[in-house]
Amino acid sequence: MIRPVSFAKLKRLLAAGDFSTDLKVRQAHAGDKWFAANLPDAVALPRTTRAVAQIVRFAYENKIPLTARGAGIGYVGGCVPAKGGIALSLARMTRIKEINANDFVAVVEPGVITKVLQDACEEKNLFYPPDPASRADCSLGGNIVTNAGGPRCLKYGVTRDYVLGLEVVLSDGTVVKLGSRTHKNKTGFELARLFVGSEGMLGIVTEATLKLLPLPPYRAALSVGFNSMKSAAQAIRTIFQAGFLPCAVEVADAFTLRAAEKRTGNSSLAGCNAHLIVELDGQEKSVRSEIKMIQQLLAGIKPLFVQHAFGASGCETIWQLRREFSYGLRDTGLKKLNQDIVVPRGRLEDLFSFAGRLQKKHGFPIACFGHAGDGNIHVNVMINANDPKEVERSTGALDELFKQVLAWNGVITGEHGIGLAKKPWWPLAMSPEARHLHQIVKDALDPRGILNPGKFLEE
Repeated sequence: MIRPVSFAKLKRLLAAGDFSTDLKVRQAHAGDKWFAANLPDAVALPRTTRAVAQIVRFAYENKIPLTARGAGIGYVGGCVPAKGGIALSLARMTRIKEINANDFVAVVEPGVITKVLQDACEEKNLFYPPDPASRADCSLGGNIVTNAGGPRCLKYGVTRDYVLGLEVVLSDGTVVKLGSRTHKNKTGFELARLFVGSEGMLGIVTEATLKLLPLPPYRAALSVGFNSMKSAAQAIRTIFQAGFLPCAVEVADAFTLRAAEKRTGNSSLAGCNAHLIVELDGQEKSVRSEIKMIQQLLAGIKPLFVQHAFGASGCETIWQLRREFSYGLRDTGLKKLNQDIVVPRGRLEDLFSFAGRLQKKHGFPIACFGHAGDGNIHVNVMINANDPKEVERSTGALDELFKQVLAWNGVITGEHGIGLAKKPWWPLAMSPEARHLHQIVKDALDPRGILNPGKFLEE
């Protein structure tokens, strides 16, 4: 607990309204979309790097736990202030400082919403590809510290691939600028990218210089239904074996589709047990030609239906169905424990079969959908979160899932991070040597252990 005298001192350092101990404010910053939460003792809401540095320096000097957060919509409890202390919200740092069409860079503060940047770039015929499903709600700072991906990462890569430079406040309040605005840089270690995926445990990102691309002038997409996941997996293999690289290939299972059908009233999903979305982008002539060839390839697998869309607005109609998947699952009244596991691409069919066996064994509905193009599937264990026994019992299903994924040489998280939710499986996911190396880095950058304590690296 922070001593009352400390509150007064910290308030004097900050602008009016940038610090609060109000219970409702603290409750609003106690958790994310995971079901666990913990009240911070205070909430700081800075608007500048200077203010962030003052807060961090104060926490360092007084050994106060400090948990940074962005939009607060993660799925693993990553921004839960597990040890209390100060919740440091970056939600007010929302300036897009620069979008430069000559250098193909954007300079942004961490509170900028991902879609806001994407829309601003597209107005200038520029393209910021990383597209997490929550892009209309999630912030770029959160994307950076979790190394967020999304459907388009098949072709374009994840957030890490677009980080050219970062401004970071270190655990003692020192402000350091890392990287550059050039698209190539081999000056020293790649320290800027060290903070990508760091889950707020090494420093606080207060500014990012991001790489942009030319906006592809045309898009086309297919929505394809199949009577089995085996057929959908065959379709994915066929597309890649023919030499195509779509910008996105998304897959969904029967449980997900039933929920989406009920929510949307989309009659084409009736009787559909697997679904693919395939999108291409590039020059119009080549995109139209390639989407036609892919459609012809898939015809041999006898899909239940094939719907196509051309142009940005047409493609968005197809993607709207994909965006309804999570909402459809929420409509069931169950809590979805969203596990963003990744398996080698050749194990996709095995994963869906395993999820079916897991469902029968443990009695939980399990909904699987996600980024088939790179093996990153969201395996959602659906539970009654109000039943403590059911919550406890779900751990057994998750334990089997993670152990099988690791046995296939997969990983337990591809986008969301470890946070609190996956902390029990951290020792399984990393060798003792790799965990020791993580701890060395943590101790060097955060010697007092104040940054996001209580997560997968302890003090």
